[in-house]
Amino acid sequence: MKFTEEHEWLRAEGDVIVVGITEHAAEQLGDVVFVELPDTETEVAKDDEVVVIESVKAASDILAPIDGEIVEVNEMLNDEPSKVNEDAQGDAWFFKMKPSDPSQMDEMMDEAAYKKFVG
Repeated sequence: MKFTEEHEWLRAEGDVIVVGITEHAAEQLGDVVFVELPDTETEVAKDDEVVVIESVKAASDILAPIDGEIVEVNEMLNDEPSKVNEDAQGDAWFFKMKPSDPSQMDEMMDEAAYKKFVG
């Protein structure tokens, strides 16, 4: 897995990248009550706003961590946004994307570097 300074995680599954937020980010947000997911087949550029997440504390935008096309969204989060608090780095992923330039992930932190970043 790779991590961004915006507290997103990325996991490669073949030629697709799965994206979600870290457990740290979910804890900071508090109880998640709503998630607005992007449309599939949407082309995004790094740092485009792609997901809106609302918690009892605040609303936040999740940015595209790399350039690419959204190929799948986690529909479960429409009915169960609280899953983000329960399994942020597992079942509560936000979207899958086909990257235009997978080498963009090379600049991101590994898990040890991310733990140091939030520590």
